[in-house]
Amino acid sequence: MRVSIFPLLLLATSALAQTPTLEQTYKSNWAPQLVPLLTEVIRFPTVAGNTKAFADQKAWLTRVAMELGFTVRDKGKVTEVELPGPAGAPVLGLAVHGDVVPVDDHWTIPPFAGVMKNGMVLGRGSADDKGPMIQALLVMKTLEASGKARTHTIRLLVGSDEETGSTDMKEYLRDNAPPDFTLVLDSAFPVVIGERAGNSFQIDTKLIDRHPSRIKVTSLVAGLAGNIVPDTAVAQIESSTGTDAATDAKFFKALAMRLKAKSLPVGTRLEIKNLGSANAPGNGIELNVKGKAAHSGVNAAGGRNALVALAGILVDELPEGGARDLLAFSKLGGLDLQGTGLGLTQVDPMFGRVVTVPTLLRALPDGKVRLTINIRSNPILSGEALKKHLVAEVAAFNARTGASLETGGYFASQPLAFDPQAKLVKRLLAAYARGTGKAEKLAISGGGTYAKSLPNAIAFGMWFPGKPYPGHDVDEKISVADLHKGARVLLAALSDLACSEPMKEPFKP
Repeated sequence: MRVSIFPLLLLATSALAQTPTLEQTYKSNWAPQLVPLLTEVIRFPTVAGNTKAFADQKAWLTRVAMELGFTVRDKGKVTEVELPGPAGAPVLGLAVHGDVVPVDDHWTIPPFAGVMKNGMVLGRGSADDKGPMIQALLVMKTLEASGKARTHTIRLLVGSDEETGSTDMKEYLRDNAPPDFTLVLDSAFPVVIGERAGNSFQIDTKLIDRHPSRIKVTSLVAGLAGNIVPDTAVAQIESSTGTDAATDAKFFKALAMRLKAKSLPVGTRLEIKNLGSANAPGNGIELNVKGKAAHSGVNAAGGRNALVALAGILVDELPEGGARDLLAFSKLGGLDLQGTGLGLTQVDPMFGRVVTVPTLLRALPDGKVRLTINIRSNPILSGEALKKHLVAEVAAFNARTGASLETGGYFASQPLAFDPQAKLVKRLLAAYARGTGKAEKLAISGGGTYAKSLPNAIAFGMWFPGKPYPGHDVDEKISVADLHKGARVLLAALSDLACSEPMKEPFKP
């Protein structure tokens, strides 16, 4: 008896046609969860020092991950969320951080409300780095729910102090083995093959004039954090001669008019108000320059530096002394974003030039004021060699001006570089092309990530090229479309790397 296989072929073809792809599974089942989960987690104000917010967020993450069916382990400053593979399988790590940088009063939206509006998710951490946290959870669930056989365990590591020192991963590695290799979801697509070193150059002095003068600067304050382009810089200037209020008022009115007549950089503006009391209304003025915050490494060009703008209009009005010296050095450090004013002209063939941003002015307990300059350096000049160069620049400045600036800072960071021909780099590039339909150039980042803290780790997304990075910005936000597109790219990468034969020496060609 002969049996026709044609109906069986039709049935098999129909079944194949009805089997959803991974992307279809994500879109129909898990994509709808992205915005609700992200807006929820934004509402935890996990700024350094807010212990309650961190505890609440950890409890939230544990509950959500367990509801998704994952294994969760509390490792102190790091939380592990795991999708197990076969027994003894190698571990593919994903790394994100749950802490965020501070906010100031310049936001036009509540920074921790966690809302979606006009196709954008708004709030601190939406892009850096809570968006990638939610993307990773939902992509892991999509892969698990698909039933596709996995050859690797996928372990998501959620850190808690990446923005303030990255002690979390160092402590984690004391008692826990790292994944076999890790994708750090905290930078740019398609693949970051170079991360500049993050240095903090500090210059201290007292606000003391070297000669008697008509005025004195009593306060200099600027910036929000050492890795954010400062969007505020404030100087208070008072009379130092003890003249009558009317004379002071006339003098400061003329000074204010001169300052207002000066040109400011595009995107900055000056506000001036009188200091004093009802009895002495003219004894000083306060200058407040407004700019625009941005990540000082990844998106320095997108910021508008209020400190450099203040230095540009005020330095020539001040007497020789500490305030003038700090502002003059701020002006040098902010001459451009490449450190030309500090003699940092070296060009690395892969990394290019450094990124240099004066970010902070802060009063110290000993009565001095500290200027912080954030420098993202290349392999040509980093570490102790960079420190030596900058100390020499300050010494030359002191000799030239009569200043007594003192130096310090952090220079232990080193650039990180990967072979563009490495097997993992090529696989990730291919995954990006599958997920987006585009081929992009490999990326160099001005920001540092967990790739420097974890062995065998490389940054992979989640920000798309051609767009300014919004992390650390005022009114931080990210489009829902980009969140879903990033999830599709990550899904393409994990469906390859976690479901195929383990690579040998993935960071080599």
